[in-house]
Amino acid sequence: MCGRFTRFHSWPEIHRMYRLTDPNEIGRNTAALYNIAPTETVEFVTAGEAGAHKLREGRWWLVPWWAKEMPKAAMFNTRIETADTSGAFKDAWKSSRCLVPADGFYEWTKGEDGGRDPWFIHLPGQQPFSFAGLWAHNKQLDVTSFTIITMPASEPMAKLHDRQPVILAPDAYDEWLDPGTPAEKVKPLLSRNLDVSLQFFRVDRHVNKATTKDAICVAPLNPQ
Repeated sequence: MCGRFTRFHSWPEIHRMYRLTDPNEIGRNTAALYNIAPTETVEFVTAGEAGAHKLREGRWWLVPWWAKEMPKAAMFNTRIETADTSGAFKDAWKSSRCLVPADGFYEWTKGEDGGRDPWFIHLPGQQPFSFAGLWAHNKQLDVTSFTIITMPASEPMAKLHDRQPVILAPDAYDEWLDPGTPAEKVKPLLSRNLDVSLQFFRVDRHVNKATTKDAICVAPLNPQ
């Protein structure tokens, strides 16, 4: 699963992954985010006009366009196995797919003392990447939101958890975002991912508190 993630690279490093054309999107200066938790509002990327990409802001916890109240069920992740058929996600799957910029995420294992030991998971060099996601805008509640897609874990993530977020390969971005991509080609796109390249190390339990937002969250607990 993906219960917390980070985005601490400078904005110029991140926006180079996308074709953003609006000067306000390119020239922004966002703060480093070391411990993003569900329900927080952050940027994500959708299809734009004339082949460009568009930057949006939304709540990390999907609120379907038809919902009459804020969902109480956990909607910050959706499973690849059912995202295209589940009532809460299937409309977004058809035409509102997105990318969520990040540079790492957290997973937990049980410590010897019974506590939760956090691990910071990232690509080599802690390079920025994009989670595959779905998004929606609910006019009645006036909320824009997104969810991150998860899949069964492969190595090396299987050492930590049985699921992992889908980190989409850049060469699949355009087809994933395009609402015109044929339905039968959408799910296979998610196999074009970078998850086998993931690396991880232990970090301090301070990250367990969603209110901890500083760089200690991504500092190795026992650096060599």
